[in-house]
Amino acid sequence: MNYTGPKIVTSLPGPKAQGVIERDLAMLSPSLTRTAPLVGVRAEGVYVEDIDGNVFLDFGSGIGVTGVGHRHPKVIEAVKKQLDALVFVNSLDYYTLPQVELAEMLFKVTPGDFPKRVFYSNSGSESIDTAIKMAKWHSRRAYGVGFINGFHGRTMGATSFTTTNLAARRGFSPLYPIAQFTPYPYCYRCLFNRTYPGCDMECMNYLTDVVFKKIIAPDETAFILFEPVQGAGGYIVPPKEFFTILSDLAKKHGILMIADEVQTGYGRTGKMFACEHFGFEPDIITMSKAFANGFPAAATVARREVMDWDDNAHEGTLNGGPVIMEAAKAVLRVIDEEKILENVRIQGEYLRAQLDELQKRYSIIGDIRGMGLMIGIELVKDEKKTPAGKQRDELIQAAFSRGLLLMAAGASSLRLIPPMIINREQIDTGLAIMEDCLKELH
Repeated sequence: MNYTGPKIVTSLPGPKAQGVIERDLAMLSPSLTRTAPLVGVRAEGVYVEDIDGNVFLDFGSGIGVTGVGHRHPKVIEAVKKQLDALVFVNSLDYYTLPQVELAEMLFKVTPGDFPKRVFYSNSGSESIDTAIKMAKWHSRRAYGVGFINGFHGRTMGATSFTTTNLAARRGFSPLYPIAQFTPYPYCYRCLFNRTYPGCDMECMNYLTDVVFKKIIAPDETAFILFEPVQGAGGYIVPPKEFFTILSDLAKKHGILMIADEVQTGYGRTGKMFACEHFGFEPDIITMSKAFANGFPAAATVARREVMDWDDNAHEGTLNGGPVIMEAAKAVLRVIDEEKILENVRIQGEYLRAQLDELQKRYSIIGDIRGMGLMIGIELVKDEKKTPAGKQRDELIQAAFSRGLLLMAAGASSLRLIPPMIINREQIDTGLAIMEDCLKELH
């Protein structure tokens, strides 16, 4: 495969894709939200080809999963080599070398120069449930604090702390009764109608003066769970001082800090983990998505003294299989050897600058925010910042028809999260398509 750019050769969806979609609709769960009628059959680098031969430039990378590009040759090579040796030995009963080797690599790149332990699992949601259970076990405290607009996954523990919309929670009550919520600093749409800077961080005051004085006691709170940059909620970047205050508060009351880096981790923001931008070291950090570049894998890394549960307290049969571990090791090697973090910073700065220019020409772009190659574009209808959700969805479909894959976040935001190997020419191609779509909307 030698893709040089987007190429649309049929109506969309094409005839073969339409047939697959009809079969899918008859048999698969109707809970699956589909952004566009794409039936992918091949992919490489930053491109995805569908079953009818249409080629798309991927600005979503599976919500940040194919971080080092689709089918990166070094990852594929590592997987093939392991397949020829050993596919699976369960980690409940036995030991494998790849798990130990990956742990040694992980501890070098995760924040904090202190002893650590790791628990491997299969998805971001599982890594969150692991963190919740671990924090409760270690602290023997009852409650956890989450943030409004946060997304942590679909398993019951993760869902209990997910507040992006009612659809994720409706019909599943009672959820875990341990969750209490406080506002996240969404400065573009401040719940307190304040303007940053100079807002006195009233969102933090709500936690200290309301949650911790009227709802739950700090000494009964096991953990605070957060995304350093909120993902599905709209790519919300908090002020740096927010995490300074939050970290100090947690230390004061002996509350564990759980950083959900499932989407932000593995270089996406220009640093290996997003919390490094804010200058604090979480007690527990979760990761998945880009962890194995498309293979189902996740990890929960914690301070050694926090992961102190008993034998048999938490396990999983399929966790940490040798093939998955080798893929994850290869991803870390690629990030280091190919200077992926540097590319994220360079291309992220370029992409942001071009988007700032685009905002000057199109008033529908209300806000642009993000870090590295994790950038949100919030669309609004007017000066009152009325969310333009319908127009956002129309833009996504218009871009798809031109060969660009875009994804939604929040009520009316686009999330740009392309593979971290993307170059300037590919960014320019994607932005040209986006501008054509914006012209059409106007």
